[in-house]
Amino acid sequence: MKKYILIAVALVACVALSYALFSKGGASVLHVNQVASDPSAYSGTVTVTGIMAGTSPQDPSVFGIFDLKELQCTTPNCNKFYLPVKSQGTMPKQGDEVRVSGSFVKTSAGYLFSASNVKVVRNHKIGG
Repeated sequence: MKKYILIAVALVACVALSYALFSKGGASVLHVNQVASDPSAYSGTVTVTGIMAGTSPQDPSVFGIFDLKELQCTTPNCNKFYLPVKSQGTMPKQGDEVRVSGSFVKTSAGYLFSASNVKVVRNHKIGG
């Protein structure tokens, strides 16, 4: 009997651990091209993934990210959309694949993504 209880407890623990590791908490990660057409459609905290392209010369706390799929583009006439991200934390490096969590803020120039969290996933060797 104790053997079956121990197995049941271990099974429940494995299911709970799997859920905690693989569940996204109901929120999915969006790609830059998904939010590019209408950032105003996304309210509250969202997570966006993209590639860090560079920083703003006017404001060093703002950097631009583009969609992961744009890494495939090898011609100079790619229509990349650069999502401006403002972060007060450590600045990622050019080519870093990042997951930024935060919200969209309307500014006089359009929408800016105000990041509360920036996580570097890996680096893609781009640029010089």
